[in-house]
Formats: sequence, structure tokens, C-alpha cells
Amino acid sequence: MSAPPLPDGPASPEVADIERALHRITYLSSRARQHERLMAMAGVPLDRAAVALLRKMADTEPMRPGELAARLGVEASHVTRTVQQLQKSGHVTRVPDPDDRRAQRIELTDAGRQAIARIRETGVRGMQAALADWSPDDLRQLATLFHRMVDDFFAYAADEESEPAATP
Repeated sequence: MSAPPLPDGPASPEVADIERALHRITYLSSRARQHERLMAMAGVPLDRAAVALLRKMADTEPMRPGELAARLGVEASHVTRTVQQLQKSGHVTRVPDPDDRRAQRIELTDAGRQAIARIRETGVRGMQAALADWSPDDLRQLATLFHRMVDDFFAYAADEESEPAATP
């Protein structure tokens, strides 16, 4: 699959600053120590893969493991292992697929919904503390622009995925 061509010439200083800031926040949020701290505060002893799966499941209807793997951008074997772990801990269950009784879908249990709610609430409280000195207007503006940026990133990624494969 070929990516759309990148613009000619150097990026603007503002775009370069945004890229650096996103890298810094991604690095901070993906550190193992940060994850462990968040899980301890939320009282939910889950690894990062399990939390990513629960977050995705909380925002969707029950889905087949293969579809879940595709949406998470990981191999199906990773989802299978994580689902097994989450089944053992009581956070997810398998239910028959109403469209194909031979297949199964993964569904959050009440414990899974409660766990993801605690994780999200803990994350929001941490963010609230970090942004405590921001004015309500600044927070509104950040939220608006951040959503706009994420929407544009998703649109760009979708364009990349819909590009036809390059022919030799």
C-alpha cells in the first residue's frame, strides 16, 4: 500500500513543534512506570495490552477477536492471549455471534466495565490536576483543536489505507 505523497519542502515550525510535543506526550503516556502508577491508583492490576483491549471494547459492540485485532492494529494471536487473560480475571466473556452461531464475539462483563470506568476516571483526575491552572476557555479551545487534529489524523490514515497498492 502506498502512502499519499508528502508535501514538498520543509514543515512549518509550528507543525514541527506539534510533532515534538506529541512525541513527548506519547512517550510519557506509554512508559511502563506511568502505566503501573495509573493501574495502582485505579486499583486495576492489568497490563497495557489488556487495558487497550478493554478501552476498545468499552467503545464498541461485542466483536469477533479478528475484528478486534484489526481495530487495535495487532496480530490476532495477541488478542487471543489477552482475551484469555481477561476471561480468567472476569473482565470479558465470549458470547455467540448472532450472525454466525459457529463464531463468538468478545463482550465486556460488569467487572470489565467497572475496571475501564475506574481507569478512565483516574486518568481524567490526573489530567485535571495537570491542567488545574488552565482557564476554562483555554481548556475548551484545547479540546476543540485536539479533536479537530485527531479527526484529521484519522482522515489522513483512512486515505493511506484506501490508496491502491503500487504496481511494479
